[in-house]
Amino acid sequence: MIEIKKIKGGVCAARGFVAGAAGCGIKNGKVTRDDVAVVFSEAVANSAATFTTNNVKAAPVRVSAEHLKAGGNRAVILNSGNANACTGEGGLKDARVMCAAAADLLGLKQKEVLVCSTGRIGVPMPMDRIARGIAALKTSRNGSTASAAAIMTSDTFAKEYAIEVKTSKGSFRIGGIAKGAGMIDPNMATMLCVVTTDAAIPQSALRAELKRSVANSFNRITIDGDMSTNDTVILLANGLSACAPDMVAFSQALDEVTRTLARMIVSDGEGVSRFVEVEVTGAANDKEARIAAEAIANSTLVKCAWAGGDPNWGRILDAVGYCGVKVDDTKADIFYDKLASVKNGIAAKTPFEKLRAIAAKKSFNVTVDLKLGKGSYYVWTTDLTEEYVRLNLGE
Repeated sequence: MIEIKKIKGGVCAARGFVAGAAGCGIKNGKVTRDDVAVVFSEAVANSAATFTTNNVKAAPVRVSAEHLKAGGNRAVILNSGNANACTGEGGLKDARVMCAAAADLLGLKQKEVLVCSTGRIGVPMPMDRIARGIAALKTSRNGSTASAAAIMTSDTFAKEYAIEVKTSKGSFRIGGIAKGAGMIDPNMATMLCVVTTDAAIPQSALRAELKRSVANSFNRITIDGDMSTNDTVILLANGLSACAPDMVAFSQALDEVTRTLARMIVSDGEGVSRFVEVEVTGAANDKEARIAAEAIANSTLVKCAWAGGDPNWGRILDAVGYCGVKVDDTKADIFYDKLASVKNGIAAKTPFEKLRAIAAKKSFNVTVDLKLGKGSYYVWTTDLTEEYVRLNLGE
């Protein structure tokens, strides 16, 4: 048994971690908010990361992947306002310069620093302004909220979360910050996340745990079906708690943080008015359950129906039918929360107004039982509104 308690502090909750933010007007030269942030372990740390699976990878993703190979990474430098993606060799140089500047600030080697960027694709980095911003960074134990706010783009609130975990082997803390609101799809959505822990976890185990946890959190979210060029999740562990928990306890704690931050991202999706958990059960296998769940979650027709509070089950069954998985429409059941909308492929006897009342809620579950096997999978998704279109018309 372990005891998990929510605490304040975000990415700085774990012992030995500090953070800070500064403003330098990356986007248009006007300093109206913080747009550069840093997270730093004051002690030697182990490191893990996962990156976008998009074949078009931003310069900071490529540089961070290089630096991660050496291990022992202790800091992350992040910026909003510019993605530094599709910027050629110059972009790679700029990402390395950002790491070098942060290393100079913190007394580290360049390869001990990882780098993340978010913003518009294809725009050269204003390195003179960024250099001034990095030089102005001041770290503290209270810097998590400012750092979370500095990496926001179309987000409407800063995302941070932390817990303290008590086990039979002692206590440790895990905390994190994240950003993301649009271009969100599984296999690393357009999001940045830094998680820190003072647990003593070997680097190989840390990397295996992050990969597993991301698969059950950030890779189960979708807002619009678009995958970004910059997606990154980073985990740093410095062991300062002197607690070496068993991996079952650490897994549970890490999932609590990653899943909470993932849900925050979906809840803050661009123009979102509904948070929907889609679960497919009874599929031939887990792979087919995932394909079906993601087809439903990304269906424009389904998402538009939800935006109108319409429990349109025909669109859901249609999405299952065209996604390529094994299905027998005479067996399928569909539920809104626990109320049946479809039984054995035809409309259930549940009054439509009761189903509509569920679809009108800010959060609800949709379950599709194919009754063909033991495969299951869930995805967290949203509706699709006019506000999403307005936000993505361009500048």
